Amino acid sequence: MSPYPPIADHGVVGDLQTAALVSTSGDIDWWCTPRFDSASLFASLLDQAKGGHCRLAVDREAVPGVLVKQLYLADTAVVVTRFLAPEGVAEVVDFMLPDTSPTPSEQHQLIRVARVVRGRVPFVLECRPRFDYGRAPHRITVADERSARLQGPEQELCVQATDPVVLHPDGDDLIARFTLDAGEMATVVLTTQPPGAPLPAPPSDADTLAAFDRCRLFWYRWLKSSRYQGRWTEIVHRSAITLKLLSYHPTGALIAAATMGLPEQVGGERNWDYRYTWIRDASLSVHTLISLGFEDEALAFRHWVRDRIEQADGEGEPLQIMYRIDGDPHLSEETLAGWEGYLGSYPVRAGNAAADQLQLDIYGEAAYAFATGDGDMGALRGWDAFGRLVDWLADHWDRPDEGIWETRGGRQDFTYSRLMCWVAFDRAIRVAQKYARPADLVRWTAARDEILRQVVRRGWSAKREAFVQHYATDVLDASLLLMPKVGFLSPTDPAWLSTLDAMDGELVSDSLVYRYDPAASPDGLAGSEGTFNLCSFLYVEALARAGRVPQARYAFDKMLTYANHVGLFAEEIGPSGEQLGNFPQAFTHLALIDAALALDEEIERQGIG
Repeated sequence: MSPYPPIADHGVVGDLQTAALVSTSGDIDWWCTPRFDSASLFASLLDQAKGGHCRLAVDREAVPGVLVKQLYLADTAVVVTRFLAPEGVAEVVDFMLPDTSPTPSEQHQLIRVARVVRGRVPFVLECRPRFDYGRAPHRITVADERSARLQGPEQELCVQATDPVVLHPDGDDLIARFTLDAGEMATVVLTTQPPGAPLPAPPSDADTLAAFDRCRLFWYRWLKSSRYQGRWTEIVHRSAITLKLLSYHPTGALIAAATMGLPEQVGGERNWDYRYTWIRDASLSVHTLISLGFEDEALAFRHWVRDRIEQADGEGEPLQIMYRIDGDPHLSEETLAGWEGYLGSYPVRAGNAAADQLQLDIYGEAAYAFATGDGDMGALRGWDAFGRLVDWLADHWDRPDEGIWETRGGRQDFTYSRLMCWVAFDRAIRVAQKYARPADLVRWTAARDEILRQVVRRGWSAKREAFVQHYATDVLDASLLLMPKVGFLSPTDPAWLSTLDAMDGELVSDSLVYRYDPAASPDGLAGSEGTFNLCSFLYVEALARAGRVPQARYAFDKMLTYANHVGLFAEEIGPSGEQLGNFPQAFTHLALIDAALALDEEIERQGIG
């Protein structure tokens, strides 16, 4: 058997500052703390030997033939892993208490609860942290049989347990074996904090149950703000909770995914770090959250973007494509030497050199988020920053760039980049008129109209009868599925329907959609990739808006079969239906929500279901 679980074999828990993956084996095999973009503490998902993990599970050596089921407690981010064996039925419940403090915390707790429902079941606990991507040594200090510190140079992991767990050193790690009878439970609390900080209070069963109730109630209350009342409530709400889990509460930033280094092709080099805030991904996430009624998240992110614009030094671009979650623009990329990578997918990269790319579409996505809903666009400070950005764009939109997919094959005049520059001017004009704000409307309108004329003239291929990836090619690109969504043209315009038909013939494979054909449009990278889940859901939405509702509904229902057992999606789907890429991915979940909203609306409009 492979030492690496399938990417899909995980749930995710988090506290709005960090997130951890819980495998169906009971392993925490990914956790970076004290922030999403910190160095890893557990990362055996990327290197079984060097990454580290924490296992709390039924002892498979003592109890062979265990059947495992994993689920989320409904409408929460509490993961329950169930172990069904001849000797009995056991569960491990994993959760983190959401931290809604406006300031970052250096202390984070992951609570793991073992309990037996039926029979008598033995458990094993292994805690093997590897600080700083496995590069920093640690030492162990055992305070008593139920409390220990594992101390790295910049943070420590405190492990505390309740009866009957007895912690034993295993070199510089910890191990324990214990047995529970029906109705019994044991808690293991993992606390990360600065070295030498006081030990947290010892856990008790009462403390555990109270923390569980607070966590459960937080998610119930948060989800009450959802306006969604459509046909796919369970999967839409799961996607909304996932987007919330990928938000960094102290700043309002949203990350693209909880992980780094998970491959787009197993064994290939397309392994990127997604633990940062892309202007594009986060802006589209905000638009989606507003559609569901989550205004607070939208306002926080708008303030975060405003701060990025105001902090620009006046030299070069006013925005870069991504930032750290605190707004730091420095994201140097490094390769983790000697790391095997998931199933041999090397190199394993931390940081992301694409931060230095030029991607002009980000200004359109930022405007898209700013112009959606009421938000705070009436605030003078927010408008001043946004207006200056649009003034700058009026002088700089007509340039080749790297494009939405962050290709490393050279700059081109990407049609999607021009499309989103059009969106930037169009939404800026609308907002200025709505709020009577100062704006150079003549100049902005001229730029908007010139872009439209240019895209129609140069982005259209008479040969393909479709809009194409960039002005020097006839290659199709699924990013253009956003054309009708942003209002560039009608979803039933003949030119758009022709483009959609062309994509059907080239990019779509049984509802799954490729971004583009890298063989026809080299992107500077070796290997291939799977179909892109964002594009598959954009395709569903485009079909629905084009009036092709039965086809859209069938494609949507098929896409939902690729979700994992707890309703989560990674970035891509591989040739055998496996999930590939970083996990869970915000882009996928926001597009799923938008597709569901579009389908509900069109089904009702046509009166067909």
